[in-house]
Amino acid sequence: MRAMPSYENRLKWFHQARFGMFIHFGLYSLLQRGEWAMFLERIPAAEYGKLAWQFNPHRFDADAWAGLAAEAGMKYMVLTARHHDGFCLYDSRHSDFTSAKSAARRDFVAEYVAAARRAGLRVGLYYSLLDWRFPGYFEPEKQKRSAAALVRQLHDQVRELMTQYGRIDELWYDGDWVCHGQVQVDKAVFWRARELNDMVRRLQPHILINNRSGTQEDLDTPEQHVTASGPGRGWEACMTMGDSVGWGYIRHQPNLKSVPQLLQNLCTCAAGEGNFLLNVGPGPDGSIRREEASRLRAIGRWLQVNGEAIYGSQRAALCGGSGHWWILPGVWSRRGRTGYLHLFRYPGTTVVCPLVGTRALAAELLGSSAKLTLRWESNGRLLISGLPARPPHPAVNVLKVRFAEEPQALTEPNRAAWLRGHAGEP
Repeated sequence: MRAMPSYENRLKWFHQARFGMFIHFGLYSLLQRGEWAMFLERIPAAEYGKLAWQFNPHRFDADAWAGLAAEAGMKYMVLTARHHDGFCLYDSRHSDFTSAKSAARRDFVAEYVAAARRAGLRVGLYYSLLDWRFPGYFEPEKQKRSAAALVRQLHDQVRELMTQYGRIDELWYDGDWVCHGQVQVDKAVFWRARELNDMVRRLQPHILINNRSGTQEDLDTPEQHVTASGPGRGWEACMTMGDSVGWGYIRHQPNLKSVPQLLQNLCTCAAGEGNFLLNVGPGPDGSIRREEASRLRAIGRWLQVNGEAIYGSQRAALCGGSGHWWILPGVWSRRGRTGYLHLFRYPGTTVVCPLVGTRALAAELLGSSAKLTLRWESNGRLLISGLPARPPHPAVNVLKVRFAEEPQALTEPNRAAWLRGHAGEP
């Protein structure tokens, strides 16, 4: 057996990437009402299964998906190889409910993996532990044979995904709750998670596994919000562009987030040393809607100018670092001795950075030729002046500040001393 690299080594590419594409695509895309339609509408399994003979997305183009991800500045992709409905987008020996054995006669996972690699992107696969077609998922005590068959299918199919497509960089489980959390069980025991993940690591020693199989594994996965994990722990915030219930394609989606909202989420993830996994839900024909693609391209253009503040970002121990964005007009990230202040609310010609305890040497506004000046005032206030009166970018602008050493905040042993201009003193 190949030796498994250390946790830190396995995380290196992930920490460098910071931005990835989540893709929810499957039979539910035909219904255009989101990925939970089968369960929420209580569509019988046999009736739902007929969709497999209508699912033949003629505009499915994995290279177009990967090209869009690269244009957006994303560094990896995660595709739903199988969602909660049990339909596989690949050729499984352990199920007939697959894209390779129905109308499309295609292994979409194989096409996706090859396209991602051609585009230079890391490869992630999503797999739902649950399958609504098994009564044992809903009634595990009454339907023990069905529950056992469900878990056996899980292990068999994950083994397939880990052996049929070469190196897989991230395994993204979902659905570890039994009967959607209404039946209380030890999830790790029910899914035989330790056995499952030991098998995955034997087959893919470099892989990163998320925390949704009943065990903690490598990555935390805050959903629809940005919440940083503790230092040293890998995490990625997964989020839809539209409503929180719409990961799969929804025909009418009026609530799409704006480019400023999406950029602020990306920057806040970077400030907390985490990743932003942003979802698209291709339509029934396999194409990504224009409104989603245009937002991704706008983020990509921003990253061409400001990417150094995102990729490989570290936490900055400054006011406005991860967890305290409300103190300043934005958040700080860092790379070594260089700090990056992501300005969500552009302050005009001067920005005030309070409680800076490390000497700043120089500053520049990324994407601008403006000559900036630095000035210190009481309470550790660093004033950076000379910014253009109007923001170069309408959403988020980034100040790059070079410090004499790794930047630190000025501590306040006496929290009232700033009133006298003596912050940092007892």
